[in-house]
Amino acid sequence: MFRLFRSWLGFLLLCAMPVGATELKVAVAANFHPLFEQVAEAFERETGIVVKVASGASGALYTQIVHGAPFDLFLSADSERPERLEQQGLILPGSRATYAVGILAFWNRSAPATEQQLRDWNARLAIANARTAPYGAAAEAVLDRLALNGVLKGKVLRGNSVVQAFQYVDSGNVDGGLVALSLLKARGVADEHYWTVPAQWHGSLEQQGVILKRTEEPEAAKALMRYLLEQRPLLTRSGYSLSEHAVSL
Repeated sequence: MFRLFRSWLGFLLLCAMPVGATELKVAVAANFHPLFEQVAEAFERETGIVVKVASGASGALYTQIVHGAPFDLFLSADSERPERLEQQGLILPGSRATYAVGILAFWNRSAPATEQQLRDWNARLAIANARTAPYGAAAEAVLDRLALNGVLKGKVLRGNSVVQAFQYVDSGNVDGGLVALSLLKARGVADEHYWTVPAQWHGSLEQQGVILKRTEEPEAAKALMRYLLEQRPLLTRSGYSLSEHAVSL
């Protein structure tokens, strides 16, 4: 009788075990990658859902998605590319949501950073490539506003992503840069070494995420998106502002 009970218990436990762990593949804009790794780790601990992350410039990730890259979610550094994917019918209806609003900052590695210092800048400056990175487009708008393109001709070093622009300054190859505030926070850069650029000086850095229609785990993807949208205190501490528009998935 005991042997029969043990066999039955073993059968029940076997049925209860998952055949394989649920896995989500997430394409994440370079500026958001360090913070999203924290969010993903916490989500995995709470749910057991494995999160695999690929990071890069939003434009490059968008191109990969359009050409069939097998991602479940895309967290862009802008709203333009998620909107394009929606128009192309490549996302789950109603899944496009603003998860954060980025902040651009002027970083001077070797001296305190101020608005006047940026206006007078005449050395090499690192920014992201505007063609693929929204933070690069924002930086170019700032240079236009301050009429610095002529002054800095031949002195602007453009990285493939805002992370690469950040690395140019962090390595000491360049003294200054226009980069994501979130990267400076993640690196622990002292407050006096960066100056936050007014949002009205450049286009919107509203960062949106979408769930791709090709996902085989729509419920898990929705759970991860909801979890991310709940991390408002973490986002504000980490160098982002928040959208006024509430979204529920």
